[in-house]
Amino acid sequence: MINQAVELAREVEDVVLVMGLNQTDESEEHDRTDLVLPGRQQELIRSVSRAAKRPVILVLLCGGPVDVRFARDDENVGSILWAGYPGEAGGYALAEVLFGEHNPGGKLPVTWYPQEFTRVPMTDMRMRPNMSADYPGRTYRFYQGETVFDYGYGLHYTKYYYKFASVTKDTFNLKSNASMTSGSARRKLVSELGPGFCEKSKSSVTVAVKNGGNMAGKHPVLLFLRRAVGRTGSPRKQLVDFQSIELKAGEEVEIEFELRPCEHLSRANEDGVMVMEEGSHFLVVEEEEYPIAVLP
Repeated sequence: MINQAVELAREVEDVVLVMGLNQTDESEEHDRTDLVLPGRQQELIRSVSRAAKRPVILVLLCGGPVDVRFARDDENVGSILWAGYPGEAGGYALAEVLFGEHNPGGKLPVTWYPQEFTRVPMTDMRMRPNMSADYPGRTYRFYQGETVFDYGYGLHYTKYYYKFASVTKDTFNLKSNASMTSGSARRKLVSELGPGFCEKSKSSVTVAVKNGGNMAGKHPVLLFLRRAVGRTGSPRKQLVDFQSIELKAGEEVEIEFELRPCEHLSRANEDGVMVMEEGSHFLVVEEEEYPIAVLP
């Protein structure tokens, strides 16, 4: 019925395409073997979007990620809304979002991988990548391949602005008696940092968030940490914490996070033991960054 859908799309003012999966595609004890839309949905989306008078709205009903790069990069697809499996009141909720009565504020809780990721065996659960073996790694912390959408991604009907208002401690000293050496990078076992180090080194991070649009909204603020220069075995970035706040149009608030260096600035070494390494890092909220350092 694609031809009929195309003819209808030429006649109406706006098109909402509700696509996705169901529990014959994904459910308990039923693993997916690919990440693309089943059937001829991709063909339907492309055909209808080319015929429509205005860019179409694509609503995806699915529990897990789907490779929709073809739609993400298509100028005929104006927006994509991931609705999960929205349940009994889902239609009403979707209408509120699509007609601009509700400001969406969700952030993706998982990485949306491309179809190529399915060639990685499900039984291979190594987190860290091995690019020489064509293994891209897993999770947003280590994965080095292309993504459809990143963990933590999400758009809104308003613009939010961020600023690091204060950081009570941004330098952490390991002292000079590092217990191990790896090239020029000195590192120390967390267990050998001395009594009270982990508690005394905690830092309070205050972030100012402003709703710069004309709609109120509930907004999750995600604080990440990344190394200035990546090192073998270190995550690309990692989530420190998040908070959800509700802001009226034009409102600005400050929220506080706790940075725990023994937890957030450490990593597991080759023996599975937690170590802290000297080096520069950045606290990250969206596009804003704040430098911190671990000294030898």
